[in-house]
Amino acid sequence: MAAAAVAALSGLAVGVAGTLAFRWSERAQGTGSAAKPTGAVLPPGVAIVLSVLRSSAVVLDEHDAVVKASSAAYTFGLVRGDQLVPDELLRMARETRRDGEIRQRDLLLARRDGQELEVSARVAPLGSRLVLLLVEDRTEARRVDAVRRDFVANVSHELKTPVGALSLLAEAVLDASDDPEAVRRFSGRMQVESARLTNLVQELIDLSRVQNDHPLQDIAPVPVDELVAEAVDRCRQVAQAKQITLAVGGDPGLVIPGDHNQLVMALGNLVENAVNYSPERTRVDIDVRVTGRKAVLAVSDQGIGIPHRDLDRIFERFYRVDPARSRATGGTGLGLSIVKHIVAGHGGEVTVRSLEGVGTTFTLVLPLLPADDRGGASDAASTPTRPGAPSAPNGSTDLAASYNSREGSG
Repeated sequence: MAAAAVAALSGLAVGVAGTLAFRWSERAQGTGSAAKPTGAVLPPGVAIVLSVLRSSAVVLDEHDAVVKASSAAYTFGLVRGDQLVPDELLRMARETRRDGEIRQRDLLLARRDGQELEVSARVAPLGSRLVLLLVEDRTEARRVDAVRRDFVANVSHELKTPVGALSLLAEAVLDASDDPEAVRRFSGRMQVESARLTNLVQELIDLSRVQNDHPLQDIAPVPVDELVAEAVDRCRQVAQAKQITLAVGGDPGLVIPGDHNQLVMALGNLVENAVNYSPERTRVDIDVRVTGRKAVLAVSDQGIGIPHRDLDRIFERFYRVDPARSRATGGTGLGLSIVKHIVAGHGGEVTVRSLEGVGTTFTLVLPLLPADDRGGASDAASTPTRPGAPSAPNGSTDLAASYNSREGSG
């Protein structure tokens, strides 16, 4: 688009170059000599074209003064007053004015706030005296490209590990065909690697579904009590095996709008992580509270904690604080990224607090469904979602014991 705009503007300028007029002022002392021009008239139609360009546009006269600049040029700090700020762009403009050649370069520009902009700059003559600069911010595009490359590299690596293991184990089974014990051992390992591969593929599918920019399709009232019960149910057996107590407390009967399955996935990932990274015979708490018009769901554990240096990166795809332990627990490094995208898609936010050796708390903040829109969902949320679920004062429940009783009554 920038190249087409430069070509159009240059052609327009050539046709009207003879119409350029400059307003000159005289010196205050009345010497009558020509002073520096105070302004220049743009060729007809140029100002309109510049106003609709997405790129930052700047027109300079022969004294490097800004004749016209788009609002984006001021926003990015390219223009201050009537001066072009970046020296790199100024040099390009002077070179083009000198030889009339169109130039294009990728530059790294510093902003006043300390940030850096990766830009693609194109400079072309505009008539006989003016120079046009078009600057396109490529910072976000380059970041997305880098993320995409990293994602492809990480996916390739993660897929290669279980696929390679399955190949080696299959050869081992063939070689040990006359040893039933070895076949059973290798077959068990194949099942583990197959499950890991299945989990990875499924989480890649889940991530692709929740990270798109499309609005939610299946929005409905979601009772938070039911959401918590289903999320905890996903990791009940693992918690029982490690003698970890799962407890829920807080404000019952809340209802939030959203996609039921996605919300269960998000909260379930947090509860599952809490169980996987907690020592045996500890406790995982799921606390539900109302703050203003928000539902606040906090999942706290007494686990190993997260180093402070890693807190800003744990929601990145495939990022693992301890890769060896993540693989031992079957983690793919995608769970928290999925949580982040689901919560953002529901108009909420997710935060984390952690202290090494003490524990970690992940907090989901989601908008509540207005009372007038709840309908029957409020009644559903205020009653047990499964029969036989015992309740305790203030809504607290030992969910591990609760689900044991449900199995007995089912």
